[in-house]
Amino acid sequence: MDTPINFDLVKEKIKESGLKSVGLGSIRELNRLVNNIESATGEKFIRMEMGSPGLNPPQIAIDSEIEALKKGVGSQYPPFDGIPQLKTEISLFVKNFMNIDISPASCFPTVGSMQGCYMAMMVTTRRHKNKNKILFIDPGFPVNKKQAKTLGVSIYHFDVYNFRGEKLRNKLESYLIQGDVASILYSNPNNPSWICFTDEELKIIGELATKYDAIVMEDLAYFGMDFRKDYSVPGKAPFVPTVANYTDNYILLISSSKSFSLAGQRIGMTAIPDKLFNSQGDNLRPYFDTDNFGYAYIFGAMYSLSSGVSHSNQYGLFGLLKAVNEGKFNFLDEVRVYGGRAKAMKRIFTDHGFSIVYDRDGDVPVADGFYFTISYPGYDGADLVEELLYYGVSAISLETTGSEKTEGLRACVSFTHESQFPVLEQRLSAFKMNNDADQKAIEKARSFFKADL
Repeated sequence: MDTPINFDLVKEKIKESGLKSVGLGSIRELNRLVNNIESATGEKFIRMEMGSPGLNPPQIAIDSEIEALKKGVGSQYPPFDGIPQLKTEISLFVKNFMNIDISPASCFPTVGSMQGCYMAMMVTTRRHKNKNKILFIDPGFPVNKKQAKTLGVSIYHFDVYNFRGEKLRNKLESYLIQGDVASILYSNPNNPSWICFTDEELKIIGELATKYDAIVMEDLAYFGMDFRKDYSVPGKAPFVPTVANYTDNYILLISSSKSFSLAGQRIGMTAIPDKLFNSQGDNLRPYFDTDNFGYAYIFGAMYSLSSGVSHSNQYGLFGLLKAVNEGKFNFLDEVRVYGGRAKAMKRIFTDHGFSIVYDRDGDVPVADGFYFTISYPGYDGADLVEELLYYGVSAISLETTGSEKTEGLRACVSFTHESQFPVLEQRLSAFKMNNDADQKAIEKARSFFKADL
């Protein structure tokens, strides 16, 4: 077949990968396969499989970390719940951009929000006897389920696509009423679909979390990146939507990787409301030698996992947050480029016969941001992932994210520069032309078959 990337070489590399299904492989497995195809063919792919930032880190953070290293902090262990000045800035950040009051004592850095999520799972599922399951509101980040599996934690999950608005209430309650759900996890904006929960939906989640004493783990990996509104001005509305407006049973998991372009530094933030942080759990002591939730979090989970984030890195984030909180650095201005790329790339895909899978939040179109979702007639997601490799385009199947929309793919915009848009158009044109030809051949064969009858 005539494809933009050498058909035989792609087929050979797929075979060498040993993957039972390329389309259902993990993100890292697909990433490695595409690297191998690029090396073998010398052709650069449109890389949409990795949800990794593509922008340079802010100079403020770099300078703050360098200054700290020059002062010798690299020779000293950091306080593993965070240097005091960083804890203060995290607290101010939550107040400035979410309008939520949480004391510095209940705010701390983690080794990426991935570690923050792992710690949250560890402590919430051991807080009370017989409440030991996590409810995932899917689709979601595949690795989070791997974290639960590593901890030996059982899960429930459902695709939220058909349960938006008030319909979410009954669906959530059907799980919570069983009494064994310790915590609820979702991302907002959502990875992979980029849907954003409405205030109505966040209120439903919050009310039910309180009613059934379940803790909401709110993954804010893409903090403020719903570009339909401007959340960039400290202390002024609109504020980033959060379940924290509707319950005290929540943990905020804030990443520095995307909104702050600090992915390589592996530093995130966790903020826990003081009421929950200072609460007691009847099942914590066997694991953490304490009944206190916050103490278990810091001196149990964090101490045993990493003893904190690197010392200089904490100063880097401190310098950046201080500038952001004082209005001297608009962190969202730096990442709005992702929204522009998504808008343009969605148009290119839909112009060539693709459809957007998760397309609305309530009665409004889904935002343009870090991810979008696509499908093509006649393909399921796993087959479409593999087929697009012959055209130099890589993405992951929604099936791997817990989505029931198994015909769809998740596409990330971070590595696709505007200069690559013409190449994307050329490759999708070839894809559409070949698929149109295949469809015509099928229809012709059917007509001959009918004639013979």
